[in-house]
Amino acid sequence: MQKVSKAVILAGALLSVSMLQGCATSVKASSTQNPAPREAFSSFGRIEVKPTVFAKGYEGNQAGMAKIDENIRKDLAESLKTWNAGPANGRVLIIEPIVEEIQFKSGAKRVFLGPLAGSSGVRMRVMIRDSKGVLVATPEFFQRADAMAAGFTLGVHDNLMLTRVANLTSAYIKANYARAEGGPTGADNKAVEAPMAN
Repeated sequence: MQKVSKAVILAGALLSVSMLQGCATSVKASSTQNPAPREAFSSFGRIEVKPTVFAKGYEGNQAGMAKIDENIRKDLAESLKTWNAGPANGRVLIIEPIVEEIQFKSGAKRVFLGPLAGSSGVRMRVMIRDSKGVLVATPEFFQRADAMAAGFTLGVHDNLMLTRVANLTSAYIKANYARAEGGPTGADNKAVEAPMAN
């Protein structure tokens, strides 16, 4: 009887591990570092931040996207006020955050499924152009929330993931205002998508 119980426990543990391994997010980044923009953002007399949107044709978690947008606006509010208070020079920088892919586990899903709901992940592309449509930069930002950590905190880590990706976006914009220097995507080497084989 004891042997049977041990076998059942072992089988259950192996099944749980395999399920959790299958729960890793499929969202990947393309690199760990963003290149510098074509010029510092201070070259523009006005800076405008558009609402965060999904990539064309992509449908994702609306609440997750709204939270990212809220955090970007909160992070940049004071800086934009200062930057746009100076004299206009006829040049306008337009910043458009675009969520390319998001896997966001809601609090309810975490409560019922915990780690088995899987990992969360988000990848954003920020299109930064002048008012004539000329690209100045296209930085990418990535964050994830591990299934185990997010599961045992009942979704706190999932929500923090959205805050972190917004903070990365805002930090890049602030860092490249005075000097064009690029910045991190937020991804580590494990999160970078492997290049397609020829």
